[in-house]
Formats: sequence, structure tokens, C-alpha cells
Amino acid sequence: MENRPTVADGIRLGLRALVYAVLGGAALIAVVTVVSVLGPMAALDLYTPPVAAWWTVFTAIAVQGVPFLLLGTVVSAAIGAFVPQRVLTRLLPRRAALAVPVAGAAGVVLPGCECASVPVAGSLMRRGVAPAAALAFLLSAPAINPVVLVATSIAFPGQPAMVLGRLVASLGTAVVMGWLWARFGREEWLRLPKRGGGHEPGGGARAFVAGLQHDFLHAGGFLVVGAAAAATFAVTVPRSVMDVFTASPWLSVLLLAVVLCVCSEADAFVAASLSGFSPTARLAFMVVGPMVDLKLLALQAGTFGRAFAVRFSAATWVVAVGSSVLVGWWLL
Repeated sequence: MENRPTVADGIRLGLRALVYAVLGGAALIAVVTVVSVLGPMAALDLYTPPVAAWWTVFTAIAVQGVPFLLLGTVVSAAIGAFVPQRVLTRLLPRRAALAVPVAGAAGVVLPGCECASVPVAGSLMRRGVAPAAALAFLLSAPAINPVVLVATSIAFPGQPAMVLGRLVASLGTAVVMGWLWARFGREEWLRLPKRGGGHEPGGGARAFVAGLQHDFLHAGGFLVVGAAAAATFAVTVPRSVMDVFTASPWLSVLLLAVVLCVCSEADAFVAASLSGFSPTARLAFMVVGPMVDLKLLALQAGTFGRAFAVRFSAATWVVAVGSSVLVGWWLL
């Protein structure tokens, strides 16, 4: 006879999943923390302050991103293991023109940064959600969730127009990009995420554990690559090259958004500190950063392919800037 899973088996698998999640996240944080301590010490020994600066930027990005990446992979594994495909198809309209804004608005329910949205979007595609709708969710989730909006209101006290502007500009960018992909996107540009051990048909606790392992290890590697790329760019680019951008207030803000956006929950406080820039420029910083920063580009390339990431990020940058200017002119 076929062995049927018992309640005890389910409890054991659930506990194992919890242990993997806690230990995996703690281990990655511990490694990054130890390296961040040893890195500056080595830099001092070698009399190379730029190396210490590199470790500081790298650690800030990696440590802040890990908890939200873990949240995203837990949600991703849960969708793959416990949510039947028919449920998703019923929740979203069949027509892409309607499914995209619904998926974009659904981004408000995931309280995480851009590191969490990529594995969730990949899981949605694996479960049959149209890529256009999944991509709209990918862009909107880190920009319009309650944590981000509350952080923005705290960073800009007494300025509800800035909070509303961020919500409208970010959601508008996500919806427009979803529609653009539905109209002009090509299948050969997008490498659909492969099924891992946790995404095999049948689901259940065992599939959840396997999916969590697969997604966390896969996405975690690209988070580290993205953090390293951002740190390298910030430290190694010559001052003469930076002066070309800083000569224009708008270019300098948009460059900072791509290179130095650490986390969507924290970038509102960075934007608030840019007191020398116009409100619209600071709004553009908060809209562009969570959608086009270097660590997100690395995660997208690892999940959906480099051809997709380059095209999609470039188009998103243009749409995000345009949306910010339009909303800033309207509200600010």
C-alpha cells in the first residue's frame, strides 16, 4: 500500500522548514557580519581605506536585503506548494489589460523590499500567471506596501502629497510596464523560472521545504552579486566621471537611485536628506530606486535571464522618470 502522510509527518516537515528558514537566514547574516568586521580590519592593515569603504557599502546592502529576501522566498515557496493554479487564474482577470492593474495593486500586501518581490514574481509565473501581471506585481510590491508608505510619511512629516505622489507614481510605473510587456514583450527575452524541487506538482509541506531551499539559495547568491556590484561602482568610479553626473541635479539624483538605493524601506530617509534638490527630483529618487537598482538588476538577471533584465530595467528607468515628473508636476 502507498504510504500516506500523517499529521506527525506534517508537523516534522513544518518544523524542518522553520529550522531551514531561521538557520539559513541567520547563517547568511552571520557570514556577512563577520566579513564586514574582518574586511575593514584587513583594510586598515593594508592601509587601503577604499577597501574599508567597499565593505561598508556591501554590508549595508546585503544585511538589509537578507531578511526581506527570506520573506520573499517563504512566500514564493508557499505559493508553489499550497496555492492551486486554479485559484490564481480565478483571482486575476483573463485579459492582460485588466490583470496588470489588479496585480499591481496587489503589491500592497507584501511588506518587503525589492529583494522579496523577484522570487514571488517567479513563483507566480510558474503557477500560470501571465508574465505581464507578475512583472507589474514585481515592480509595485516594494514601492507601495504599507511599510514603505509609513516610512515615507515619517521621513516627510506634514507632506502627505509626497506619500501620495510616491504611491501614484510607483503604481503607475508598474502598471505601464506591465502593459508594455503585454504589448511588446517577446517570449525569447524572458527565461521563465525553472521548476525546482519545491515546485513539483502535488505540493504540500515537503514541496514547501524544498522550494524554500531552492529559492533562497538561488536568489541569495544574486543578492550578494548585486551588493558587490553596487559597492564596487560606488568606490571605484573616478571622481571625474561622477562630476559629469553631479553637474546636473537631476542626473545626480537618478544615478544615486540606481547605484546607492539600499532598500525601499530606507530610501525615503535618504531622499529627505537631499534638501538641495527639488521635491520632484526627490520623488524620482524614491520611485526609480526600488525598481532599477543594481541588486535588483542582478536578481532579475539570475531569475529571468540577462536579456530580459537589461531590456526591462532600461525601459523601467525611462517610465519611472517620466511618471515621477508627471506626478511631481501634478501634486508637488
